[in-house]
Order: sequence, then structure tokens, then C-alpha cells
Amino acid sequence: MLDGISLDQLRTFIAAVDEGSFSAASRRLHRAQSAVSQTLANLEAQLGVSLFDRIGRYPVLTDAGRALLADARTVAVGVDMLKARARGLAEGLEPELSVVVDVMFPIDALTCAVVAFQEAFPATPLRLYVEALGAVVEPVLDGRCAFGVMGSLPDVLPALSREHLFGVGLVVVAAPAHPLASHGGPIPPSALADHVQLVLTDRSNLTAGREFGVLSSRTWRLADLGAKHAFLRAGLGWGGMPRDAVEADLAAGILVELAIDDAVDQRRTMPMAAIYRTETPPGPAGRWLIERLKRGPQHR
Repeated sequence: MLDGISLDQLRTFIAAVDEGSFSAASRRLHRAQSAVSQTLANLEAQLGVSLFDRIGRYPVLTDAGRALLADARTVAVGVDMLKARARGLAEGLEPELSVVVDVMFPIDALTCAVVAFQEAFPATPLRLYVEALGAVVEPVLDGRCAFGVMGSLPDVLPALSREHLFGVGLVVVAAPAHPLASHGGPIPPSALADHVQLVLTDRSNLTAGREFGVLSSRTWRLADLGAKHAFLRAGLGWGGMPRDAVEADLAAGILVELAIDDAVDQRRTMPMAAIYRTETPPGPAGRWLIERLKRGPQHR
């Protein structure tokens, strides 16, 4: 009996609950009230329970009806998602979108873009990885990710296409009690080299052994930007950070910006770019997300 339950019956049940009466449900569904009543009676017979108490002027959910309503909604939403995904696949939409994002990319900008993506592509699951340096490029090259958002690696391989997104402001910081914080005037390379520099480690083989922005022979290497941030606040070293990530700390005096000698090769802005294999560009969902990311961190 239960195998004969139809989606139409469940939608009629949901409409009757949402509208508060069988007559209102019939108007919403553009059916005769008698048809709605009969559909619900058939559903109750197949389920073996009463969904509504019909004694009063308006039908009232029974305990069984309340218990089964959530399940009915789950089934209806699941079928809608199935139909949306099938329609998207027929139009060339990716069944899933995998993206790798540079750890230096502003989290607020990423979150806003993902919220908009979920609204635009509710049936497309998103798989997101956060990496640094060559670890952003490797999953794009080997096909694990449709595209990557790269920043901390300054160059890109010929097999990849690159589209500029926007620039992320960088700042070199240390805790107020750190010796470099009290250095008078621009800090020369020799002074920087005397202190531990906190840098992000490269978890890939693509750029193993190469150094990017390392100015001290004394380094602590961290795999996570959050850990680097915490270590900087604790005075364990100095290092570069995205300005948006430490703006509140700078305003509160928890961190201070270091004035670096112009002779030191320090980028003040890190250009962010979307990268993907030239021979297999992103599909509709990936292309949409890239264009959304191009709007920058100020777009909400």
C-alpha cells in the first residue's frame, strides 16, 4: 500500500496544512474541493493513519499528521531538487563544483560569493579547498578542481588560463612587544633577518624548495593562516598578512604595522586570479562563480 503513495498526494497534504483548509488548498492547486478531500482520504487509507481531525470547521492535524508532515516536506523538496539537477545536467551544468582557494583570499568576499552561488545553483554541491602557493595549482592541473583562486604564487603554468579578479592589500605586522615594533624608521633587510619570520608552508611538490617573500633565515612555517595570525598576536615572530584579516587588530593595537625599507621586495598588493585548465574551462556554475568573485570584496 505504501508503495502506491504519490507525490501529488504529498503535495496536496502539504497544501492543506499550509492553507489551513481543504477549500483554500483546492484554490491553490486549482482543483475541486471534492478532489482534494478524496486525495487526502486515499492518502490516509494508504498510510493507515488519520492525518486530520475533521470534527471542527477547519481540519486540524492529528499527532500522526504532525509527525508525518516533516517527512512529506522532505520528500517534496527532494523531488524538486532532483528535477532541478536533472534539468541543469541536461543543459550542461556541472553535477558538482570543486574549487580551490588561496588562503590569502578574503574570507568575507568568498562567503558572500558562496551565499549567492547557493541561491543561484541550489542543486549544485560545492566542494571547497583552502590552500597556499603550489597547492592551489596542483588540484587544478590534475583535474580535482574545476578552477582555483590563486594569489600567493606569483606565476602560473602555460597549461592554465588566468583571469584577474582583484588585488588583496598586504601588510607586514608584529605584536607591539616585538623588538621590530619599536624600530625607528624603515626596517632594513638586515634587521628583519635577525628575527623569526612566520611564513606559510607549501604543501605541494610543484613549488617545493622555492621561497616567496621570505626575508629571514630564521623561519617558522605554518600550514594555516589562522595559526599564523595567532602566532603573530602572541609575539612569536613577524610576517605578512592580508590587511582585511588584521584590520581589527591594528585598530585595537593588538598588532602594529611595520615600516619596511623600500629596498626590500615586498608586494603591497597581492593580485588574485582565477586559474583553470585551458583545454577544460569551467562549466556554467564555475563560470558564474568566477564572474561573481570578480565583483570584489566590497560587493555584498
